[in-house]
Formats: sequence, C-alpha cells, structure tokens
Amino acid sequence: MKLIREMPDLFRLVGRAPINSYFVREDDGLTLVDANLPGRSTRIVEIALRLELPIRRIALTHAHMDHTGSLDAICELLPSAQVFIGARESRLLDQDFSLDCTEPQRKIRGRFALVKTKPDLLHPGDHVGSLRALSTPGHTPGHVSFFDERNGALLAGDAFQTAGGVAVAGDLRLLFPFPALFTWDKKLALESARLLRDLNPTCLAPGHGGVVQLPLARIDRAIRRAARNFR
Repeated sequence: MKLIREMPDLFRLVGRAPINSYFVREDDGLTLVDANLPGRSTRIVEIALRLELPIRRIALTHAHMDHTGSLDAICELLPSAQVFIGARESRLLDQDFSLDCTEPQRKIRGRFALVKTKPDLLHPGDHVGSLRALSTPGHTPGHVSFFDERNGALLAGDAFQTAGGVAVAGDLRLLFPFPALFTWDKKLALESARLLRDLNPTCLAPGHGGVVQLPLARIDRAIRRAARNFR
C-alpha cells in the first residue's frame, strides 16, 4: 500500500487495486476510515508508525469485506483502538442479512467478512473525532458516510465511486463495475447522494478511486446520470 496526502489532515492508503482506506489526523493521533482487504493490517499500522501518529479510532463505512477485511488483525495489533460502525450496519458484521419491514425487500449483495471485533454503534449525527456520521443507505442498508467538519472533506465509502468515473452507488461504470454490482437499493443510494451533495463538500474521498477536489460539478453530473439510469 502507498500513502497519498490528499489534504493537510487527510491521507489515502491504496494498493494496486482501487480500494481505499483513509487516515484522518486529529489532535490525539489518527482515525482510520475502513479496514481494507484481508492481509493489509501490518502495512496499515506500519504507515501510521511512519507518520509517528497512533491510530486511536477505526470508523467503518459499511460491512463489505473490502472495507472490513483487516479489521480483526488491526485490532489485535492495536487493542486500545476504538472501533465504530453504524448501528444498522452492525447486523451485517454478525451475518444477519434480515431486512426490516420498512426497508426495500431486496437481497443484500456482496461479500461480508466473518468479524470477531464488536464495534461501538453509531447513529446519525454522532462524531468519531472530527468526523460526523451520516446515514447514507443504498449501497447497503446501514451504510454510513463521514464528513470532516473542519475542512469539508467527505469520506463517502461506496455512496460514490470515482474509479471508472464519478458515479452514485448502483450506477454501473464498465471500467470498475463492482460497487454498482453489489449495491442493494438504487433509489435509496440516489437519495443518499443528494443528501451528501447538499453538504457542499470541498473534496470527495470515495472507497474506490482517486480523491476529487472541489467535486460539486462532478457530483451533480453523477446525480443527474443516476437519476436517468435508475428510472
């Protein structure tokens, strides 16, 4: 994995495949957003050591394996780190794929790691360090995005992708189709994308693809495209 400084307090960690984790620098150390694929734990911790900053918190956008795969191994290396996931999404970590009666009755898609770690539960508006948790269902039922209120950075998980082009979750991009193929409900994904756009983010930091600075015009185009394609 390599480390890319995207903003003064935001660092992207990415390997050969376009699968991102992020370090958010806080006054007391780092918040790690998403735990990437299995086998990445040692490298993630080594990069934090190189920055000479401890990983204090781990915040998960959702439970797909490419976002939680190294969670248990990281927690074994860093047993004092706090771990957080959305309350609804936590059920998927427990391999509970049942749907609430108020939710769209569509099959939940994708691969989910068997995780022993029991995170603390987040609700909309809760904070993990400087990051405000936002309920952004669609890609999964309990997907959460994070907004850094200090600098306007939007850590969107798979609510958006930029690999293959900026797109709303569920809008197929042939150069990188996987977020779309594993999206649970497109209508909710579009509603979540509009909610995130209304934050007027200064940068878009997705789970897959490069970070986009000053992203509003590209987000607007992605939302218009998704609205047409999801009819």
